Amino acid sequence: MKVVGFAGFSGAGKTQLIERVIPALKRRGQRVSVVKHAHHRFDIDHPGKDSFRHREAGAFEVVIASSRRLALMREFEREADLSVHHLIAELHDGVDWVLVEGFRHCDLPKIEVWRAAAAQPVCYPDDGFIAAIATDSPARLPAPTLRPVLDLNDAEAVARWLMDHASRFEYDAGRHAA
Repeated sequence: MKVVGFAGFSGAGKTQLIERVIPALKRRGQRVSVVKHAHHRFDIDHPGKDSFRHREAGAFEVVIASSRRLALMREFEREADLSVHHLIAELHDGVDWVLVEGFRHCDLPKIEVWRAAAAQPVCYPDDGFIAAIATDSPARLPAPTLRPVLDLNDAEAVARWLMDHASRFEYDAGRHAA
């Protein structure tokens, strides 16, 4: 399995790029999973639904499955600070690529997503895990770089670059034991 992070500040376009890279990788015969960091009190369940009622009653885990989908919800009694590696360990073994969003400071190879109009700083000068930069304004990057600069608006080119450099993103679960 290969793992790549998409790093950058809010508004840079990480989600939009990932949602275009997923089908580009799938067209290349790849199975793709996503790990996304969310804010503290997010919820994917709805009041009144059986699964919500089971969680509210105190179940530690609720697994919901159909012939097309499976979801696992886990309630922590205390706040848990899960690393990206904990979340990757939860994924199915048969995946080719894991795209990670929202773990800007993690120790995984990442593509930094930077949009000039967002007026945010860049991470690549100080982050050795940045493998490439995806931007809509290469000439406006605020610091010089020898890293590859990818077109933020060309998801096919980003997917092609990932496939061409796949060995750089091979994940060693033993090295990153959760």
